[in-house]
Amino acid sequence: MAALPDWEIERHIVIRPFESTHVKGTISYGVSSYGYDVRVGRRFKVFTNVHSAIVDPKNFDDRSFVNIEGDYCLIPPNSFALAETVEYLEIPRDIIAICVGKSTYARCGIIVNVTPLEPEWRGKITLEISNTTPLPAKIYANEGIAQIIFLRGEKVCHRSYADKNGKYQDQKGLTLPFVVQGQ
Repeated sequence: MAALPDWEIERHIVIRPFESTHVKGTISYGVSSYGYDVRVGRRFKVFTNVHSAIVDPKNFDDRSFVNIEGDYCLIPPNSFALAETVEYLEIPRDIIAICVGKSTYARCGIIVNVTPLEPEWRGKITLEISNTTPLPAKIYANEGIAQIIFLRGEKVCHRSYADKNGKYQDQKGLTLPFVVQGQ
């Protein structure tokens, strides 16, 4: 595996909207050295225990969270939120991408879960954001939240996400967990 330099990212990977520079003055986003810093959108699902719902990935109860849409989101102490990226991505068959949190948030105790984007995956990314602190945490919409690192394989993969009809293929935005029956 080899990391893709910034000039190859623009030529080989679909990212819409695409920012060819690293935008500063906010929590930065856009092309970085070997990746792309994505922005968090305006839609959030913040987990709550108001209804005492059980978090079950095979039978997800939408009473587990409250919906928030706005320029920012407050995540309660020791809590968790789901969000979506502003950007839509299409990963080529010879590339795998890894999503890692940005250091500005990490230094505040905010963790963005590491998520692989398999070869030929496409859609908006659903982000998992944890507030590990004992204080409320503020997440700014339309600003950088995570970096996508692109790695090119020595060969094209044998079986891509598209080949196996991945369940999160072509997600339009924030997508809740689910299990496909019969697989």
